[in-house]
Amino acid sequence: MSIEIGTPLPHFSVSATSGLTITPESLTGHYTVLYFYPKDSTPGCTTEGQQFRDLHDEFKQADTVVFGVSRDGLKSHDNFRTKQDFPFDLISDKDETLCRLLDVIKLKKMYGKEHEGIERSTFVLDDKGVLIQEWRKVKPDGHAAEVLAFIREHQGS
Repeated sequence: MSIEIGTPLPHFSVSATSGLTITPESLTGHYTVLYFYPKDSTPGCTTEGQQFRDLHDEFKQADTVVFGVSRDGLKSHDNFRTKQDFPFDLISDKDETLCRLLDVIKLKKMYGKEHEGIERSTFVLDDKGVLIQEWRKVKPDGHAAEVLAFIREHQGS
């Protein structure tokens, strides 16, 4: 199942760092970026998170809240967030609620073996919680700037 652009997210509830519980209702009143990544503290995921971190003030100026999402637990997320000095929260989706909702769990191959994992993907919600953009099979380097440029363009229209 995948949510189509132009529709709000159906109900879900997931935990995030800082003791937050994230629901569709908590994602309204501002733009939201949900960037899904495979695993805390791996090279590509670190690069992607650092670039969202480095542009955080610009996302704030664009009235946009950023969340990183993976299947890692809150303890791992807390360590990753602290080590990288991320000013945004990380969502723990251990039971894959949000991952399945946005269809980011894909069959992957590593060392000749198949397994299910997160396909690096990013979603933008407007201030009403409606999905307005998605990127799939994301390459980490430069992606945060691309997302910010889209938001600025969308808000200017």
